[in-house]
Amino acid sequence: MNPRIVQVKPLQGYKLSLEFSNGEKGVYDCSPLLSFGVFREIKDQDYFSKVKVQYGTVAWPHEQDICPDTLYMDSKRDARK
Repeated sequence: MNPRIVQVKPLQGYKLSLEFSNGEKGVYDCSPLLSFGVFREIKDQDYFSKVKVQYGTVAWPHEQDICPDTLYMDSKRDARK
């Protein structure tokens, strides 16, 4: 099982700054999701900024979420750890 999310911060350009349960940090780019179904709503920057950690992953108020395994595998992590 991959690490889970313990902290999230929205960044410019539809990116999320993430901290994982193993102490690693990474940045996940949400922009490829913006044209898909329920994720269209996160195009609104005010709504995008309402992201929070929920059950080890990231979620928005209207129940959009991203699989924590996807967040871990597809994020760009700092190799200086």
